[in-house]
Amino acid sequence: MATYSKSTVASGSDSFIDFCCFPCLENKIDQWADFYCENCQKFYCAKCINLHSQLFGTHVTYRRGDTSKWPVAKEVEDFLQKCDLHDDKHLEMFCEDHSQLCCTNCAFLNHRFV
Repeated sequence: MATYSKSTVASGSDSFIDFCCFPCLENKIDQWADFYCENCQKFYCAKCINLHSQLFGTHVTYRRGDTSKWPVAKEVEDFLQKCDLHDDKHLEMFCEDHSQLCCTNCAFLNHRFV
């Protein structure tokens, strides 16, 4: 899973996630990614994808227009895995009776079986 992402907020209440170019980030350059390599599981800007394509021509890459094939940003994944009631806990269990994901605290307090 790619971990090099940056969250930004656009005008109004719309928010979006953008990804940084992996090689640029390693060189302390803040550059948005325009491509994602499925084989390397890394993001590349337009400049870096050229060298990547020369070295790894058989790799499958997706442009920004194909973001549905890009992975979920790490920040989004972390947000989705957190318990709404217990900020320090991750959702680890599933209650079949309530059809609900829950953390261990919620499972113990609200989803116990007699």
